[in-house]
Amino acid sequence: MILMPMASQDFDPTEASIVWQVLEQSGFQIQFATQDGQSSQPDPLMMTGAGLGIWKRLLMARKDAVQACTAMMATAAFNSPLSFAEINGADYDALLLHGGHAPGMRSYLESPLLQKLAAEFVEQGKPVAAICHGVLLLARSKLADGRSVLFGRKCTTLLQSQELAAYNLTRLWLGSYYRTYPNTTCQAEVIAALQSDADFCPGPMPMLRDNPGHLRRGFTVQDGNILTARWPGDAYSFSKHFVGILRGG
Repeated sequence: MILMPMASQDFDPTEASIVWQVLEQSGFQIQFATQDGQSSQPDPLMMTGAGLGIWKRLLMARKDAVQACTAMMATAAFNSPLSFAEINGADYDALLLHGGHAPGMRSYLESPLLQKLAAEFVEQGKPVAAICHGVLLLARSKLADGRSVLFGRKCTTLLQSQELAAYNLTRLWLGSYYRTYPNTTCQAEVIAALQSDADFCPGPMPMLRDNPGHLRRGFTVQDGNILTARWPGDAYSFSKHFVGILRGG
């Protein structure tokens, strides 16, 4: 059983639902959880493109991700999540952390319960997969020595260049929508948690999103039991890589 905590609102539909879809198709069961035990809601701008202006086609979730998210949200499991307080980590074999950049993500990223849980999974050697801002949650998860679970590990996350590009394209009308934390970037905070700047792996320039027929467009980093990826364009590669880890590959 895979544990998938969800932000109560503003989760990225691609980064949550494509992984869900691939895991389901591969025969894995997923337990959802939210802060209050109520069903979560995706980032509406990513689902509809409303408010993205001329950059709608470039920035919103692709049709396949919108369809996958709609299917995920119709399931009984999605609509009957645990609350974070009800989670017993011992009941699960692996942990999956989605991403998202809108303001509603902050309570998820800042949850002491999730950070403690993530540290426990890492310490126990269970597979932990995080994409985009989900890696930021991992960076904030501390081991007994006070260091991040990512200290001494190689990883990736949403690139600063990607975050600032989306922000600069839309800031005139969306303000800081693309800056989850306006005083820093996802990449900067993750790197600050690492043992060395050299442990951050940016990967090739993210130009095209991956898909089932073009997995090499995606980029992932595995270090021990931790798997990380950067953005929605890595979602299929990330999902397939996670399945391989879960199957012992």
